[in-house]
Amino acid sequence: MSLANSPASQEGPARGRPRSEAVERSILEGVMRLLEEGVPLSELSIERVARTAGVGKATIYRRWSGKEELFVDVLRAAEPQDPELPGTSMRDDLVVLLESLRQRGLATRSSAILHNVYAQMKSSPKIWAAYHAMVIDPRRRMGTEVLRRGQLNGELRDDVDIDLLNDLFVGPLLVRSIMRPDSELPENLAEQVVDRLLEGLRPAKS
Repeated sequence: MSLANSPASQEGPARGRPRSEAVERSILEGVMRLLEEGVPLSELSIERVARTAGVGKATIYRRWSGKEELFVDVLRAAEPQDPELPGTSMRDDLVVLLESLRQRGLATRSSAILHNVYAQMKSSPKIWAAYHAMVIDPRRRMGTEVLRRGQLNGELRDDVDIDLLNDLFVGPLLVRSIMRPDSELPENLAEQVVDRLLEGLRPAKS
């Protein structure tokens, strides 16, 4: 699995020496290589990753505070990139957000490694907490901001609970991706979910 467009190689806060995209990519690919060989997360130490990537432990620690942060970057690199919202309307932004969830569901289904890593990650509280803080929470904030803007712009009723509504939008995609892995994820699923829900959520015409 290619990690050429990994988040760790993108612009970010400095962690010491100037960042080397090639070095970071080799480290991330080293972790993925170990996962492909069936090494469980619990046995993936910084020392083992360093040996596989052909770098020193200090090189890794200059870029990541520990293996939890490193593993989160590996997962982000293996997933589809976070979407860029068109900003044309609340409806269009919601469709793009839900489509990104559909793509992640497809990626997880097609990748035995990702499926295995997600399952293992939930048994590691520190890695799961890091993934939530660095990946899931920012995505959730993006969704609530889209809904909040829609409420301010008059595209959404002002009497709805934004947090609850966010769950209602993403819920069907998560159910089909995780709880019902045999269910279909058709190309128009995001549009169907958004348009059906918005039918009852738009302000009443005066």
